[in-house]
Amino acid sequence: MKRILVFSLTFACLGLTLAACQKEEKAEPEVVRPVLSTVIKTQLLQVRGFAGKVEPRFQTQLGFRTLGRIVRRDVSVGDLVSNGQEIAALDPLALELAVQASVASLSSAKAQLVNAAATEDRQKALLSKDSSTQATFDEARQANAAASAAVVRADADLTKAREELGYAVLKSDFDGVVTSLQADVGQTVTAGQLVAIVARPDIREAVVDIPEAVASPIKIGSKFGVSLQIDPTIQAAGTVREIAPQADEATRTRRTRITLEQPPEGFRLGTTVTAYLTTAADPRIHIPATAILDKDGKTFVWLIDEKAATVVTKEVKLEGRTAWDAIVTDGLADGDRIATAGAHSLNEGQKIKMTDGKPL
Repeated sequence: MKRILVFSLTFACLGLTLAACQKEEKAEPEVVRPVLSTVIKTQLLQVRGFAGKVEPRFQTQLGFRTLGRIVRRDVSVGDLVSNGQEIAALDPLALELAVQASVASLSSAKAQLVNAAATEDRQKALLSKDSSTQATFDEARQANAAASAAVVRADADLTKAREELGYAVLKSDFDGVVTSLQADVGQTVTAGQLVAIVARPDIREAVVDIPEAVASPIKIGSKFGVSLQIDPTIQAAGTVREIAPQADEATRTRRTRITLEQPPEGFRLGTTVTAYLTTAADPRIHIPATAILDKDGKTFVWLIDEKAATVVTKEVKLEGRTAWDAIVTDGLADGDRIATAGAHSLNEGQKIKMTDGKPL
């Protein structure tokens, strides 16, 4: 009897223990799933930013107009220069010798002209006295004309030699700033070879490369806002002056030059800037493709109840869909929050925890 009582008590204890375990299992808290979400928000205006830099509208590439070796360079990059200021100079010895040779040639030609003129006068007098022939006089007159032409040619050669001597000094064509130097003292340069670039800093432009798909609505005269990348609070307005007629083959962008209107001092040449274009935005609702749930031939999204922290399915209609996003035409409104990831792993009414709060 005692053994039976003991076994009965043992089975009773086991039954109580199992019941307690089942109660504990039922009392486990519901799993809260973290989800990524976004708030639906349509925009009337869309702002796009394009990186670029400040460049001068007017600049000149300067080079010597004759061959020579540079013996002097009077400026450095960043120096301000005035109109007519000397920038560099070539060794003038060969050019000076050419001038001296031209002077000598002109003197010789003038002496020959004097002699030819005297000979013509003498032959003319002899011909009048029948002491010379007409042929001899004609030869003298022709020699005088040739000597006169030689003087004109020698004088032109002297003018050219003096002009080339002036080419030995490179000067600025206007007030500006030196932005680049491409030759050093001692270097031999050819005629037309780039030596320096001088820019006018008074008229500055923002030069940006705009993707071809975005550049199509931009026209000459379109307005941009431009700010410095190092300090976006420093801003200026700009107007499009020039758009490349064709896109770059490699980048598929069009170079656009935006004339700055009274830019602050911070807009120095070469400074990186961001040009902002404000346009009308697409009024349709775009959502990520990962937010879509396809079920029973219909399309749904998970609508989030922020107060209850739960999700429920909401049927939507799409106009277009790609691998990245979709356009919703019906079913969502501004202010709705939807889950943007894990659409196929959520359950109706499931508790969730939002891990972000960024609007779409």
